[in-house]
Amino acid sequence: MGSSQDQRKAIILTVTDNGERMKLILSDVEKKLRRSDGSPLKGTYEARQVPAGDSCEKAFTGHLNIYYDAIIASIHDAESILIFGPGEAKGELKKRLKKDKLDGRIVGIETADRMTANQIVVKVREYFRK
Repeated sequence: MGSSQDQRKAIILTVTDNGERMKLILSDVEKKLRRSDGSPLKGTYEARQVPAGDSCEKAFTGHLNIYYDAIIASIHDAESILIFGPGEAKGELKKRLKKDKLDGRIVGIETADRMTANQIVVKVREYFRK
């Protein structure tokens, strides 16, 4: 799972005895949010940029919760969960999985930069062959 300046992207790779299935979940929550003066937010949105209680922060949190809910719905039945990607999004997902009592299924968390779909498939196969 990764994040960029204006978009969060999760690629869910499900591996079963019948093969692999890939699903993409996008959230452009940062792109949609604007400051009260109408200018777009610059860079990655962080809570400290907007005072607590501000409607923009509440909207961001709401959109982010929907995004993580979609990810968790996609992996809810997984026996083993491997999380990898750039930035802090990996830790955010781990916290959400813990909240939903799914953290016991996490088998690894690794930092990985931008990867193609084929690179993701190879990485997952290699990890589970160990």
